[in-house]
Amino acid sequence: MSTAGAQAVILAGGLATRMRPFTLKTPKAMLDVAGRPFIDWQLEKLASCGYGDVILCIAHLGDAIRDHVGDGARFGLTVRYADEGPNLLGTLGAIRNALDLLAPAFLVTYGDSYLPFDYAAPLRVLEAHEDCDGVMSVYKNEGQWDASNVVTDGTWVARYQKGVSDPAFDHIDYGAIALRRTVVAATAPGARADLAVLQEELARQKRLRAYPAGVRFFEIGSPEGLATLTDHLQLKNTP
Repeated sequence: MSTAGAQAVILAGGLATRMRPFTLKTPKAMLDVAGRPFIDWQLEKLASCGYGDVILCIAHLGDAIRDHVGDGARFGLTVRYADEGPNLLGTLGAIRNALDLLAPAFLVTYGDSYLPFDYAAPLRVLEAHEDCDGVMSVYKNEGQWDASNVVTDGTWVARYQKGVSDPAFDHIDYGAIALRRTVVAATAPGARADLAVLQEELARQKRLRAYPAGVRFFEIGSPEGLATLTDHLQLKNTP
């Protein structure tokens, strides 16, 4: 299966309270990272991994993202938008709000995550296996970068649960999950819903495969995370 022209959904509608006061007037996806808006880095990475269609789920200060990204042509992408408006629907609710735009299978990632891996890999695994409804990218975190929340045998996500302090949970949700449209369609339209709940249920049903990532993730959800990613990208792009 080729992911050329495949679809990625970016959740970029959150309030970003941990990054205030910077995000009172600027959406998190537009924060400066190594001299450019973060969304530029993310869209270029997705395009380099073969994605052609991006759905941006926006809400808080979403017009700033829309005005900057536009139709996505300069990134080699087609970018469309699903706006939640003032009443935030949660991570799964935001995806459900974009249902009419969704492909039969697509990748979901977060508007504050930068993942130095092949974004196309989880979607390839999903398309190759009819025995699952999702493929979660995971990383053997062991509590190092954030609280671990995944138990996996390397093929399946056996358990997924946030807020646990059990050493069996030695992996973490890496920040990219491939999903089938059918599982999103089962969510009531307009209802507030959390993607984590869906992931827990898919793991319980043994319908959630794992894709292990080999390198750490980066995020701009905190000032420390933003500084670390800036250093990483500046070093990576130094001649």
